[in-house]
Amino acid sequence: MSVRPVRPDDVPAVVGLVRELAEYEKALHEVRLTEEQLADCLFGDTPALFGHVAERDGEVVGVALWFLNFSTWRGTHGIHLEDLYVQPQHRGTGLGKELLRTLAAVCVERGYSRLEWSVLDWNTPSIDFYKAAGAVAMDEWTVFRLTDDALANFSVRR
Repeated sequence: MSVRPVRPDDVPAVVGLVRELAEYEKALHEVRLTEEQLADCLFGDTPALFGHVAERDGEVVGVALWFLNFSTWRGTHGIHLEDLYVQPQHRGTGLGKELLRTLAAVCVERGYSRLEWSVLDWNTPSIDFYKAAGAVAMDEWTVFRLTDDALANFSVRR
């Protein structure tokens, strides 16, 4: 088993894992990601998305997709972990921990001050996993999002 940076030939497997994660989160109907979009975001002229995959016996069975954020209070970049997913049959093997540890190491090596992510309230196994790693829930913060029609409508100057 190993964790390594994502490569172009991993894109189909990563899209499949994103779809599996969305199904687990009861939101598969929301996934619009294509292999072309992911390849461009990861490997295009100006990549703004990064990733690592977990392999077992040469098969991609887990993924961490992330991008940089910035803390004005700390004056440094950090990592926002967008997706962390390990296939159910490979959970409990240390792959999820190794994916998360790898991102923590990237933060430390580059002088980033934070590694942050969101988790659904009902996802108790993940919440327990994150707490065991020493992560602290930011319960006083609420995530807001503009998408689709609301985003388009709000963008119009009136």
